[in-house]
Order: sequence, then C-alpha cells, then structure tokens
Amino acid sequence: MRWIADDPSAPDRDELQRVLASAMAGSAEAVADLTDRMAAPLTFGTAGLRGPLRAGPAGMNLTVVRRAAWGIGRYLQESGERGGTVVVGYDGRRRSAEFAADVAGVLGAQGFSVLLGDGPRPTPVTAFATRDLAAAAGLQVTASHNPPQDNGLKVYLRGGAQLIAPQDARIERAIAAAPAARSIDAGGPVGGWPESIVPDYLSGTARLARGPHAGADLTVALTPMHGVGGEIAVKALHLAGFPAVHVVAEQAVPDGAFPTVPFPNPEEPGATDLLLALARRTGAAVAVALDPDADRCAIGVPDGDAWRMLTGDETGALLGDHLLRHLDRTAHPDPLVATTIVSAELLRAVAAAHGARYDETLTGFKWIVRAGDGDGTGLVFGYEEALGLCVDPDRVRDKDGISAAVLACDLVAELAAAGSSVPGRLDELARAHGLFVTGPLSIRVTDLALIPAAMRRLRASPPATLLGEPVTESTDLLPQTDGLRWRTGRVRVVVRPSGTEPKLKCYLQVHADVPDGTDGPALGALRTATAAELDRLRAEVAQIIGL
Repeated sequence: MRWIADDPSAPDRDELQRVLASAMAGSAEAVADLTDRMAAPLTFGTAGLRGPLRAGPAGMNLTVVRRAAWGIGRYLQESGERGGTVVVGYDGRRRSAEFAADVAGVLGAQGFSVLLGDGPRPTPVTAFATRDLAAAAGLQVTASHNPPQDNGLKVYLRGGAQLIAPQDARIERAIAAAPAARSIDAGGPVGGWPESIVPDYLSGTARLARGPHAGADLTVALTPMHGVGGEIAVKALHLAGFPAVHVVAEQAVPDGAFPTVPFPNPEEPGATDLLLALARRTGAAVAVALDPDADRCAIGVPDGDAWRMLTGDETGALLGDHLLRHLDRTAHPDPLVATTIVSAELLRAVAAAHGARYDETLTGFKWIVRAGDGDGTGLVFGYEEALGLCVDPDRVRDKDGISAAVLACDLVAELAAAGSSVPGRLDELARAHGLFVTGPLSIRVTDLALIPAAMRRLRASPPATLLGEPVTESTDLLPQTDGLRWRTGRVRVVVRPSGTEPKLKCYLQVHADVPDGTDGPALGALRTATAAELDRLRAEVAQIIGL
C-alpha cells in the first residue's frame, strides 16, 4: 500500500491494486505474483537496470525509473560531475519514450544540462553522443534484444563506456536512498540533442568502408528486427558506397511488440528466416540482422547452394582479421584486439599473425573496452560471441551493430572483387590457424533458483571427461565472475549464468588441427566432422547440467 501511494503513475497504481485485490481474495497465482513483484528491487546487471514491464519494485515502471534517475544523478554529483551534460536516448519499446522523458526531467531538476533525443535512436548512437559531447553520462532506455515484455535503463559514464564495479554498487546505494517517487521533481529543464550528432555518427561510420571495391554492385539484405536501427543503418551503408540495400518490410518499422519473432534476438532459431528469404529473392551478397536497439549485428552469407548465418565467433574472427589487414599502423602503432573468456580462441592466433596485442576479458563490453591495462589503450577491435562487435572504439566505446554491418559489407565487397567469398576467407583462416568450431547451449528457466543450484552442483562435481577425453582443467572463475571452465586437449567449455536473462549459458569449443596441404573437400569433411563433435559435446554438456 505504501508503494502504491508513492507511485506517480495512475496505470501502474491501478495494476498493482488489481494484483493486491486478487491476492487478498485468495488467488494463489496473485499471491505468487505479488510476492515476486515486492520481494526485492531490480539490481544492476549489464551496466544498468533491466526487467519486466510491471508495477512494483521488481519491475520496470515509472517509480523505479524515476528513483533510478535520481540515484544516478546523486552519484554523478558526488563524483564531481555536478551540472555536467547528460545525454538521454531511448529505443522503440513500450514506455521507452515515457521513461526517457521522466529520466531527463529528473536529471534536469538536479541541475544537469540534459539532452534528450527527439525520437527513438539506436543505443550505439547514444554511446557515440556521450563520448562525442564529452558528457558526464549517457542513459539509454532499452532492453536490447530481450522479449517484448521487458525494458531497461543502460548507463554510460564519461568517455562513453559502461559502468563497472564499484560504480554500480554506489549507484545502487544512491537509488536505495532515493525519496518516494512522488516527491522527486521530474520537471527540470531539458534540451535536445545537437543536430550534428546523427550526421557525425553516420559520416564516421561510413569511413570504415575502404571502398569503392565493388560496393555499388553489392546487394545487401537487412532487417532491424522491429527495432530502431533500420533507417540509420541504411543511411550509413549508402554513405559507405552500398546503395542497394533491401529491408525486410515486415520488420522495418519500430514495434515494441515484435510481432514476427518470439524473441527479437538474431541468435534465436527462426529470427532471421524473413531476412534470409529476402536475401535469396534479391540475389543479395550479404544479409545483415540488427537486434532491436542495433548494438548487435548478425551476418548471413551464401555458402554453396544455401544461405547461413555466421556465428558470432566467425564474424568476430573475420572482421578482426579484416581490420588488422588494413589498419593504419601510423595511427595505431601498438594495436590491441580483445574478446572474452567465452569466445573462440581463433582471434588470439589472428592477432599473433598480424603482430597485434591480444587480451581476454570477462564477458560484456564494459570489460572489453577496458582490455589491456584496464583502460583499453590501443584497442582497435573487440567482440563477444553473442554478436557484439566494437569495430571503431575510438568513436563508440561499446558494441555497435551498424558500424559492424558497414565493415562486414566492406569485407564482402573486397572478397568479391578478388574473386573470393566469406566461406573462402574462413577456409583461409582455418588453414592458417586450425578449426575453432564453437556453439552455445542456453538453458532458459522459469524458476531462477534453479540456476545457482545448478552452479553449486557443478562446482562440487565437475565432469571427469568430455567427448571421451580426460578433463585436464577444471577452473572456478570466482571471484572474478560466476563461471566454470573445463578443458581437455581439444575441448573447452565455459558455464555461466546470463547477466540479462533467466538462462544458464554454456559456451562450447572444439579445436581441430588442419594438416598442411588440406584441400577444399578435405577441409569441408574435417569441418563437418568437428561440427558433429560439437553436437555430441552439446548433448553431453546438457546431460551434465541436468536442467
């Protein structure tokens, strides 16, 4: 009742009152729902808040957002950023515009110079604006690729990087100390983004393509997956010299209900079916799938007589190699590339071949952009297997699906001009460095308690063998992260809870040496055999996990 009384949103108050009334009338389902909503507040996961749209402290709603904005503002004030610039953006999800306007008003009332986007914008553009304007912080209302019932609030600090510990804990304490939402002033002055932000982002992104290659002749199929990246991605590709871009019509307009996909994540089965159908119809050379806030990018290519989506590890290795091949060593004399402890280890070999430094970090771009000495000095490329790619870290200190799409099209155009293809380049990398065949095993649960219970059991009883080989390494990644790593001579498995979804994630890798002189058919047979081993490993690990 106290929460309801303090809630400034009439619809949210009514929603919680209905649940409370049903619970008091004896509905067991309503009691469980009310308990879940009121049990604990949302906590900071991957650089901010994320949760279901619902009333109560354990949901994304106006009360939670307003108190979060107040806490973030208080943290900034205590960190010496009083009166600084704060950039606020939002995506096309339900209530995103409402939440962003409220965040902006709260921060404006706290004395910050707040710049609110005039419409839905991709998350990477907000990250760019935060860095470009030397802002004290940037806030983006988004739940990225989560299901339609979710929303979130992502936080960038000065320099455009996501926050890390202990900053997150300090913000959580400030939020916990926030007054009742009704008493927080949300009517402060708010300005708009400078008109130069989007054009500057586009021009810099377009320069990633070295062209012209055969760009004018390259046909691109693209989907923004009902998100906000379509218009800007098409403009960036046009500026980069790729005018023939076809967009999936059914998914072109921002729609927070995501009507054509159950989960708006390019990794999910079936999510790219419409895109690949369009690619076949238009004779495209490459297919690009952005997630709804355009910070992730999946690439599809023709492979023989069929189309397939590349894995995040394949795309990461290809773009890392492509970037290093053409890197200006005068501007970047000591380049660094980075990925995470769960990504394929091919990038390590690619970096060595190009004389670049290599680092592995914990999962998440808040760590990747701080690779090396902890501040990302010299970073020219970073990726994670979950389709996150940072190909221009000097401008966007986070994953950026739009700039990655431009670089991918540049690679495809260069290969086409040389009479080659993406599968051909993958074969070239395999002959040079061996096969690193990777794949995920994601186990979604409805009872979150199952995940920590599984992790406790796996810590107590790790497997003795994988694919019939003895496990030579069984590493508990605590306290750095809640994860486990198992290795044999050719196999690596990492198990960890997701930071953003109710999933236990397993990252699988099988390595195979490629003998000198291996021809195309033999390499194809080896790749097929290694992929079959990966499938057996996936089934074996699923049995070990036991959920």
